[in-house]
Parts: sequence; structure tokens; C-alpha cells
Amino acid sequence: MEAMPFLSLTSWSLHRNLGPLRWTRWQDTTRTQFTDVQDQPELLSLLELPAVLAEKGFSSLEVCHFHFPETNDAYLLDLKQAFTDAGLRFYTLLLEYGDISSPDEVRRQSDITWIKGWIDVAALAGAERVRIIAGEADPSDMDALARSIEALRELGQYGKDHGVRVVTENFKSLSSTGDNCLAILEGCGDVIGFTSDFGNFKGEQKYDELVQTIPLSESIHAKAQTNTEGDPDEAEFIRCLNIAKQASYEGPLTLVFDGPGDMWEGIERVKKLAEPYCS
Repeated sequence: MEAMPFLSLTSWSLHRNLGPLRWTRWQDTTRTQFTDVQDQPELLSLLELPAVLAEKGFSSLEVCHFHFPETNDAYLLDLKQAFTDAGLRFYTLLLEYGDISSPDEVRRQSDITWIKGWIDVAALAGAERVRIIAGEADPSDMDALARSIEALRELGQYGKDHGVRVVTENFKSLSSTGDNCLAILEGCGDVIGFTSDFGNFKGEQKYDELVQTIPLSESIHAKAQTNTEGDPDEAEFIRCLNIAKQASYEGPLTLVFDGPGDMWEGIERVKKLAEPYCS
């Protein structure tokens, strides 16, 4: 029987429902989140999430690093057990920080050390992969691309030595073009894997770029474009899903919802569109 994609979720799709977090405000250049635990009904802890997702028909979860309330050994082993008990795969730990393309040697080496620490966390928690941002440099900066490739090779080997696969993604500026993504993968060889996000390539060329990267991807972040009511653009999303189907993609379709309204309802709307493409 031909292998099929399977349903997965990113913890970002529930960022308003997860708590308590280690801090009340997290911000980068693309997202701002304000968290008041007392104002959020039906909060779910990360330890509870694997069982809930298994009941809802998901096969795996990708977890943003800032959703870890703590990273001591006892907590990480409890989290690993929660996945095991639920029969859910901890597919990827998503690092949302770090610029390994920076020309600032101190900054770059500091970020590499920080990332290695999270690879250690992933290994203890049972995550199969760690997603690392390729860099925030302009995509035309070939020196930055070379620095990123060098760092990714180092981090990929570090992950391999610790039983964790390192992947990168078409996320942030440096890897915002299909050509740069391919250059990174060629430069790193099999020590690095890749995740394609439907929502991160921009413009009409995004579909050609997804055609470039999806055949090389171990994970897809299936992000639907939504309107102000949180309803997905079905035609656009299905166009992206069909690119994955045509590429005979067999990995997780990790649903990403960050629209307004109830997050579970938003996830269900996207899930109904993705389910026909899954086993």
C-alpha cells in the first residue's frame, strides 16, 4: 500500500489555549503574543496535549520552544512519557530564535551554543527533530548563506551525535527563496533535513518554490491563508496540498492555524480540508 501523509499539529495553533507559560509576553519580528492565564478558559498544559491530540485523530505534534514551561530533566522525561502514553510522535521541536547567518561572530557563536542546548532538550524529551532557522540575513547575501550552511552542518552533526535530526525551513529572510533553500540543502548534504511551510513563500512564485522544496521535505507546515473571520482560503490551501500530493509526499501535514476566534474551531476547519490527503 502506498504511504500517505498523516495529520500533525504545531503547538502554535493552540498558543492562546496553552498555559501557563514561562513568561507573559513573547515577541519577535513576525508575531506578538500577550498571555493572561486568568482570562483564558480551558487552558491545556503541554503535558496534557499529546493525549488530547491523539483522541482528535492526530499522529504527531511539533512544539515551539517557548511552550516549554520548564526544561529540567524530570519535566522533559515526563513530557516524553506523555507522548509515549498517547501513542503520539514528538516530531519536531521548533526553535523560534537564533541567527546563525549573522556576521557578528560573538552573536553567531552564542546562538549556536544556545541551539545545541535545545538539541540536548530535544534528545531528553524524545523529539525526533529540531527545526533551526537558517538566518535573518537578506536572501541576496551569499556570505551569510555560506555562514548559515557552515553552522547548519555543525549543528546537524551535533544533532546526529545526540540522536536528533536537525532540519531547517523556508522561514525568515535568508531561506525565503526556493533557490536559497536548495543551496542550503546541497551545501549541508544529508546531515540536514527540511520543512516546507505553505505560508512562508510569498507572491505568485510561491507555488513554483513549493514544487522545488516539497519533494525534499520531511515535514510540511500546512498553513491556510485565513480571512478576518478565521475562515481558510480553501482554493489556495488545496492548491498547496495538491503540490504535496503530486510530489508523493509521505510525511506529516502539520496544521498551522493562527487566525482569530476559537483555535480548536479554526483547526477543525483546516483539518477537514487536509484529511482527504491523509491516510
